[in-house]
Formats: sequence, C-alpha cells, structure tokens
Amino acid sequence: MTCIVPLWRIQWRSSFSIKVASSPIILRKSHFSQQHLGLCLWVFMASGHYLHFLVFGKYPYVSSRTQTQNVMKLLHGRAGCLADLGSGDGRLVFAATVEGFQCTGFEINSILAGYARVKAKWKGIPSSTATFINQDFWKTDLSKYNNVTVFLAPGVMEVLGRKLEKELPDEARVIACRFPFPDWTPTATEGEGLDQIWAYDMNAIHKLP
Repeated sequence: MTCIVPLWRIQWRSSFSIKVASSPIILRKSHFSQQHLGLCLWVFMASGHYLHFLVFGKYPYVSSRTQTQNVMKLLHGRAGCLADLGSGDGRLVFAATVEGFQCTGFEINSILAGYARVKAKWKGIPSSTATFINQDFWKTDLSKYNNVTVFLAPGVMEVLGRKLEKELPDEARVIACRFPFPDWTPTATEGEGLDQIWAYDMNAIHKLP
C-alpha cells in the first residue's frame, strides 16, 4: 500500500515532525508500523489547518513552543482547574499538567480533539488530569475554572471578555495568547511579536467601570 502526501514531508526519528515540501512524496506501508501510520494520518489531517492558513490567511490552531513557555511563566505559582479555550492539538494542556493543573481543553474541531485524546493516552496522562472536549465553549459555564488560557482570533475577544467577566471568579487569571482583550488592562505580559501573551486577573477586571 502506498499513499501520496502533497505539500507536507513527514520524517521519523524518535518522534515525528512535518516540514513543507516543494513536491509530493510517497509513503509506503513498509516504512511504518501500523501505529506509526495511524498517527501520521492524524497529523496529516490536522495539518489541514496549516494549509488553510497558507491559502486563506486564517490563523493556525497551535501556539509555538516559546509561546507555551511564556504562558507557563505567567501561571507559575498557581494551581487548580485550567480551561484552554481552543486547545488545538493539546500542547498547552500537556505543558500545564506537568505543573500540576487539572486541565480541560475545549476544541470544536473533532479531528484535533481526537488527536489530543490519543496523544494524552500515548503520554500516559489520565483523564482526571487532562480532558479534551469536542464542544463549543460558548455554551459552557466556565465558573469552576480559576485559570483560563485563550488562543483565538481577535474578532471574538471582546465578546469572550464579556462572557468571562460574567462567569469567572475573582481569583481567576486569564491568559490571552497573541491577541489581547481590547477592553481589559493586563496585569502582566510576556514575550513579544507572535509569541506575546497577556495575563489578566479577574479581581482587577471586575473593578473596571
């Protein structure tokens, strides 16, 4: 069995990586175990979001490694429940579980949510520590979360801010990746350019006029 993979070059070492290729390549079944092939298919389907970004100019679904590290810096010393809104492939959730957070990733894309669940099992992370929900978080009450991370398009940030102001407790901290909340004053910021993030403490936000 062979399959042609356009645009994306998949390489295996101890783990996989994907690089843009100038021409299609052919993957033969003999090159991979069944487990490797299945995981490649998950990655290839998820990579369609990158293609969508290249063609249509939309925003990709994942944060960079540097951005994830910046988020963890501004969560340092905190604990409890964390909601990642638009969790993508789960990388931020996985980083947060290492620091002891109980995480829920909300992802409306069923392929990405499924991939994140598979990766969590592969990493040996129990569902009590990291859960990925294929659900629209707009219809979910977020009041139980005292940590919220957000990586969404700038057009929704104002509306999301109103939802979070209404639902989150005073002790909650919200971290926005790449795109800040337009009407909020940040408590702290980290990084620059595409990796910049903003932290907002809800006790201060609730006092805003």
